[in-house]
Amino acid sequence: MALKNHIPNTVTAMNLLSGVIAVIFTFEGRLDVAFCLMLLAAVFDFCDGLCARLLHAYSDIGKELDSLSDMVSFGVLPALMLHVLMRMSGMDCWLCWMPLAIAVFSALRLAKFNIDERQGSSFLGLATPACAIICGSLACLALKAPDFWLTAFFMEHCWAIPALALILSGLLVSEIPMFAMKIAPGHSIFDLPRVVFLVWAVFSLVAPLAFGLHWSLFPLLLFLGYIVENCALAVFCRGRA
Repeated sequence: MALKNHIPNTVTAMNLLSGVIAVIFTFEGRLDVAFCLMLLAAVFDFCDGLCARLLHAYSDIGKELDSLSDMVSFGVLPALMLHVLMRMSGMDCWLCWMPLAIAVFSALRLAKFNIDERQGSSFLGLATPACAIICGSLACLALKAPDFWLTAFFMEHCWAIPALALILSGLLVSEIPMFAMKIAPGHSIFDLPRVVFLVWAVFSLVAPLAFGLHWSLFPLLLFLGYIVENCALAVFCRGRA
């Protein structure tokens, strides 16, 4: 087998390795480092597909390895980060186990995606990296900016993080159409949903900088806006049907 055929799988393995190391940092209470490693895993997750397309190095084992890596980096890791965050905040009750549902529903999401031929240039339900980054950014923000009103809300109400986990779990296996971040051949980046999302992305970036807030607020705002926009589009399209 040509050496180039191993490059995408090597990149995918780096996604998995980043997730495993992030789990170790999570148990050490370093949620900020764990989140940075999660973002690194997301970069590798994007690049492995890009490498496969550029090198024409697709393989069945690469597809399976990608799902297994995503399960660790974007399924187990975010669930543990929210669990540890609640334990670190003194919420040592049965509710702190609720975020682990994200790991279960992420597995269901990934299994469903592998056999669902409808999901090509877009998704049905929330993609696992988007779900994970919401969880990771919240955990990092809570650690670095505990007095910020949003993190204070989640820290002061023991039901808030479990409720978020259950909502995200439902979105993972939902049938809500959600546009993909990757631009598929024949699709323009300048269609209306993506333009709206790009405008929101600029706002999400500028707002933390303008108000001197921690940078982890940016991905949190970015992907919360992504969910709201796609849910609004789904309601609008269903209303017109």
